[in-house]
Amino acid sequence: MTKTVFVLNGPNLNLLGTREPAVYGAQTLADVQSLCEQTAVQNGLNLRFHQSNHEGQLIDWIHEAGRLHAKGELAGLVFNAGAYTHTSVALMDAVKGTGVPMLELHISNVHAREAFRHHSYLSPVARAVVCGLGVPGYALAINAVAQW
Repeated sequence: MTKTVFVLNGPNLNLLGTREPAVYGAQTLADVQSLCEQTAVQNGLNLRFHQSNHEGQLIDWIHEAGRLHAKGELAGLVFNAGAYTHTSVALMDAVKGTGVPMLELHISNVHAREAFRHHSYLSPVARAVVCGLGVPGYALAINAVAQW
């Protein structure tokens, strides 16, 4: 049975490539998806890749990942929640409630940025955190999830 890795991206990540390129780089979300597809294939995983600016949609996808997890069909969740990282108890509760193994991911080093970005509601329910490695961090995250 081939397991699935979910890669979820939160608000404003659809603007990659144009939004603050000095912080987030010039690669687009399509570039990120391509990298994730290649890395999933290399690890023998199916990929579910999504982006939404809406918290409820992200929660629904976490619930979907949770159903796969309950059936033993989920390798894990790579989650770049964007600004919701610092504000959303609901996303934390969704991860905690489903029990999905989750890796929190940030393109930039959030600890070297504004003080409000230093707190994460997701870190306490994450198995690991990757931050500050740019877009290549997605490949590293999928590689890590594949080892779980």
